[in-house]
Amino acid sequence: MKSTLTVSAVQQPCDEDRQTNLDLSIAKIHEAAAANADLVVLPELHLGPYFCQNEDYNNYTLAQSIPGPTTAILSDVARELGIVIVSTIFEKRAPGLYHNTAVVFDKDGSIAGKYRKMHIPDDPGFYEKYYFTPGDLGFKPIETSIGKLGVLVCWDQWYPEAARLMALAGADLLIYPTAIGWDPEDTVEEQQRQLDAWITVQRAHAVANGIPVISCNRIGFEQAPNSTTGTGINFWGNSFIAGPQGEILTSANDSEAKVLSYTLDSARSERVRQIWPFLRDRRIDEYGNLTKRFID
Repeated sequence: MKSTLTVSAVQQPCDEDRQTNLDLSIAKIHEAAAANADLVVLPELHLGPYFCQNEDYNNYTLAQSIPGPTTAILSDVARELGIVIVSTIFEKRAPGLYHNTAVVFDKDGSIAGKYRKMHIPDDPGFYEKYYFTPGDLGFKPIETSIGKLGVLVCWDQWYPEAARLMALAGADLLIYPTAIGWDPEDTVEEQQRQLDAWITVQRAHAVANGIPVISCNRIGFEQAPNSTTGTGINFWGNSFIAGPQGEILTSANDSEAKVLSYTLDSARSERVRQIWPFLRDRRIDEYGNLTKRFID
């Protein structure tokens, strides 16, 4: 990684049509570039409302190929501004085969690589298994002109194994484009517990691996399609950038559209790993059972 790296996370609403959402994302990328950012991360599936709130085959028309129309536009933006961009797209790989895919554009506009979401949820309001095939590219950092990016997506952020494998493969930082929020019917106390858990688990990935974390969420209430009772998801924002000891370097609240930026020092990650040598002391000879579903 560069000795210093200015990174940005775009927290934005995604509840309008594709062009409006993309225009907003691009405007925020320009804002990040004006702040001398080397890297900008966009929320998960930022091109439109979160369509996985229900199962509807008509939503497959939202998918597009990679490379495709949106990647062509973002490639041009990355090249024009000389900035690395992380976007997440509903990928049509083949008829009947779709993925939730993060695409990384390097500063020259090339596609440096992609990551297909590995952990696919299937919960009320998050019916992703209906749409997305689990990723098959593994937990491999994407090499760019600014370093190796450990890109993961949303539900992946709850799994320490994913973060660890990215770190062991040389990731300089972990990146989590996200679309997560509250059920409005949950109590205020339950909503706070969920938010605290979400922040805590990602900060823990930074601590356990000694590298920074960028978590980038959307904001705003999105009503479930065909709902007659006003049910939906209130996306909770709270995007943040954390340092290698889990310290919050910058963050947003639950409702503001904002570009978060911070300049990271790669020497700090190395120093943290020296004083907290977790990778040195791992007992890899005793971890074989981690590949089992459950130990009876």
